[in-house]
Amino acid sequence: MDEAKTKISYSPTLANVLAAAENLKEIASVTPLLKNLHYSNKFECNMFFKREDFQTVRSYKIRGAYHKISSLSLSETKKGIVCASAGNHAQGVALSCKLLKIKGTIYMPLPTPNQKIEQVKMFGEEYVEIIMEGDTYDDACLAAKLNCELTQKSFVHPFDDEKVIEGQATVGLEILKQSQKIIDYIFIPVGGGGLAAGLSSVFKIISPKTKIIGVEPDGAPSMSISIKNKRNTELQTIEKFVDGAAVKKVGSLTFPICEQNLDAMITVPEGKVCQTILDLYNKDAIVVEPAGALSISALDYYKNEIKEKNVVCLISGSNNDITRTPEIKERALLYANLKHYFIIKFPQRAGALREFVVDVLGDKDDITHFEYTKKTNRENGAAVVGVEIKHPNNLHPLIARMKKHNFYGDYLNDKPDLFQFLV
Repeated sequence: MDEAKTKISYSPTLANVLAAAENLKEIASVTPLLKNLHYSNKFECNMFFKREDFQTVRSYKIRGAYHKISSLSLSETKKGIVCASAGNHAQGVALSCKLLKIKGTIYMPLPTPNQKIEQVKMFGEEYVEIIMEGDTYDDACLAAKLNCELTQKSFVHPFDDEKVIEGQATVGLEILKQSQKIIDYIFIPVGGGGLAAGLSSVFKIISPKTKIIGVEPDGAPSMSISIKNKRNTELQTIEKFVDGAAVKKVGSLTFPICEQNLDAMITVPEGKVCQTILDLYNKDAIVVEPAGALSISALDYYKNEIKEKNVVCLISGSNNDITRTPEIKERALLYANLKHYFIIKFPQRAGALREFVVDVLGDKDDITHFEYTKKTNRENGAAVVGVEIKHPNNLHPLIARMKKHNFYGDYLNDKPDLFQFLV
């Protein structure tokens, strides 16, 4: 072991994981490992998707949640349990509480998509109480732990717990049983590290030559930075869009396991994740949440390495709120440099807008956003205009035409504070 790496205080054994798999029989589905023709052809490899979105709660989280809660003593279960979650762990806990007839209090951050909140209510029924607290998972977690201190209830951590890690590890066990080929690469999403720690431990025992690649969103690279720093590092701020993988600090148990077992960590832009969500739906009729698209979003960065290899991508969940679709499309277009926002200076005269459309916009350019208030006491009136173009190379000619005809005011895409305020 590299002495620079953090000492592992716990790692699941194969016996632990086999026991967890036995405990989860009739509770967690044995989800399919399916070959995907589209991505196999695109990357010239044998691409398989492990479809954890097929679980009853539409994510792998039921594995760790049930295995943990079912291990509690009678006195602990009588008091009830508490957890914190951005959504998927909460659903696993809620269903586990109903199946085991245990009362649970679930803390969720305020930005959690409504679809996930409603699912928690459905799975838990009268056995769970939901409390919305804070802006991030970490805020909700702090409130949940305070509740535990006051009530002496058991805290069911979403990732930093031995039983939870063992439950999530059963995903790896299933993949290795299902695959008829030696797996060269496996890509897995990383949030707090419970899935990555469990799955990687199984692979290092049974299939040590498999390259294990952890994937995080650019806006929440807590595992990547911790491994780089060689210590578990808490981030000051995170981007919360990929809510299922957005934590400020990974687990104290999971970090050393991941540091030891993962062959690489990679981060992907949130906009690229959004494009993957759209591609999966449009080309394969697969619905995924942002965290569920992480593993597939990393493939472009490994296209040379995975060529002619056997590759597995873990689709971790499909709890996506349809009301987020406009935001997902917007982020994808911004990432692809196909949607651009400007401050346009319109002369206060009739026909100015027509001139802008005819002389400035290209034949295939489309105005998708327009905010303008006419002020008769000014020579020019400023408007915020969003334009969707067909190719990134069309941007500079568009700006040149704006300047030539004296419409150009400012470009907003590279000014995030002003962009957020105006758009």
